[in-house]
Amino acid sequence: MRLKIHGVEYNIERAGQGEPLVLLHGFTGSIENWREQISVFENHFSIVAIDFLGHGKSDAPRDALRYRMEWCVADLREILDELEIASADLLGYSMGGRVALHFANAYPERVKKLILESASPGLKDAAERNARAASDAELAEKIEREGIEKFVEAWTNLPLFATQARLPQDVRERLKQQRLQNNAQGLANSLRGLSVGVQASLWNVLPSVRIPTLLIAGQLDEKFSEIAHEMANAMPNSELKMVEDAGHTVHLEQREMFDHIVLEFLKRD
Repeated sequence: MRLKIHGVEYNIERAGQGEPLVLLHGFTGSIENWREQISVFENHFSIVAIDFLGHGKSDAPRDALRYRMEWCVADLREILDELEIASADLLGYSMGGRVALHFANAYPERVKKLILESASPGLKDAAERNARAASDAELAEKIEREGIEKFVEAWTNLPLFATQARLPQDVRERLKQQRLQNNAQGLANSLRGLSVGVQASLWNVLPSVRIPTLLIAGQLDEKFSEIAHEMANAMPNSELKMVEDAGHTVHLEQREMFDHIVLEFLKRD
């Protein structure tokens, strides 16, 4: 289904019945990244999976400011209002985890439980944020100049995703084809508007987040394992699950374990 939200159209998929569970994908991703999870979670929850702007089948506005975190949060609130969902569990991966955390901070009454996979509250240091914003802006220009195929090839080979090389060939090919379905301008503007370099850092507010939170990270993902440990220490109502033999994309690399961890957390009173 498509919903017009604040002047743009979002692609949204619904499945299952029960309490609402919102799925938020990462950069270069789409609803398709959650296909295996949807087949499991729809037996327990009412699933709401969303394509972010510039991704999947959602609109790709020309104005990079339209992708900013403030708009993401406002759009997500409006989507829930349109679907008549007063509150929901949120599951966000990487970039989607950042959006979920910002939404939970802005509208805690709308979030029952929060699950953050390989996610970050942002960058603490202003100089580091400025450097990241500049590098992401440069990458955005490169995507527009060279096209989606060259970008996806380079993105796939980032060290962050090295552990995905162990996935079956058909799984890797599906992931590649999903990334290629995205819009070059949409990905470029997502980098410009939703870069971790331009979003506000939430490190200072983590101690005040009281929503029950599950943090998930792959043990082979050293950077985000360290971030997850630091977040767990800062958030009073959180728990951390480190998944063995997994890198950044836990839900893909250790799917059954990921699904088990998520269901156990959400079904707990």
